[in-house]
Amino acid sequence: MPANLTPAYYAAEERFRGAQTNEEKILALEEMLAVMPKHKGTDGLKADLRRKLSKLKEAPTAKKGGHVDIFHVPRSGAGQVVLLGMPNTGKSSILAALTKAKVVVADFPFATQVPVPGMVRYEDVQIQLVDMPPITADYSAPGQVGTYRNGDLIAVVIDLSQDIEEQCLVLLDFLESRRLLLDEKTPAVDGAGNALGKKAVCLCTKADLAPDGAFELARKSFDKPIEYLQLSTQTGAGLDTLGELLFRQLNILRVYAKPPGKPADLNDPFTLPIGSTVQDMARAIHRELAQKLKSARMWGTGVYDGQSVHLTHVLHDKDIVELHFG
Repeated sequence: MPANLTPAYYAAEERFRGAQTNEEKILALEEMLAVMPKHKGTDGLKADLRRKLSKLKEAPTAKKGGHVDIFHVPRSGAGQVVLLGMPNTGKSSILAALTKAKVVVADFPFATQVPVPGMVRYEDVQIQLVDMPPITADYSAPGQVGTYRNGDLIAVVIDLSQDIEEQCLVLLDFLESRRLLLDEKTPAVDGAGNALGKKAVCLCTKADLAPDGAFELARKSFDKPIEYLQLSTQTGAGLDTLGELLFRQLNILRVYAKPPGKPADLNDPFTLPIGSTVQDMARAIHRELAQKLKSARMWGTGVYDGQSVHLTHVLHDKDIVELHFG
């Protein structure tokens, strides 16, 4: 019986053949299995794919004293934002302007060869910004996709002084061919719970060198319903609003803990996803201790000062919470 495989299957198979890491291969195999027609003609192929998938999932990521994944960036701060761009588009300059990270800012391509993290401060919150090696139409570093997949937000960098349409074409192909961009076709996770699409913002650099209409052309050429920001590391334009943009796009809020009988700690907030409850905050402090949470008082949005609230009360940015444990 013929397999009658679909175009979606062949597209996933092509991604599998071009995959450079185990994670990419696993995602492609899982999609191949998901879109494969279910009949007797595909039973043998299905069994073969499942064997490959099982071997990949059992394979160790790194052996003691062996290979270390240079593209694994430990998360830090309230969220991890990963930069994506072509050579000499200003990614490293953004990191250098906003953080204390030691980056190489150069006029030659591929000055950045490994991820370089730094911390951007927005009010009382630290957000991790990760500079990455550039991509081209023909090359991206093996393992690079995993860094984007594991981050919270992708910051697409477009140089307004270079060929904007070419940059957008290459960047969109990279994102869409690897199912990295969260949209109507790519969900946040696949059927097995693996991370897929990520939210994105677009940072348009070198605004001081841009010809008239360049920013509008970038928005038209990238053509995705995301937020765009013009920047110039030379004049400082846009840098003062970047932290707020990243904080907002991370969909997080700040909550301050107040020990009973003591002032609230307003210098070191907890950061939680928007929609989190009092109970979620307790879990963020200590998972086991959260089981002993009995009551809470609040100061902030929609409550009067010191009001007792239910453990399912939804929190707002800059709320102050006093937790009482039994």
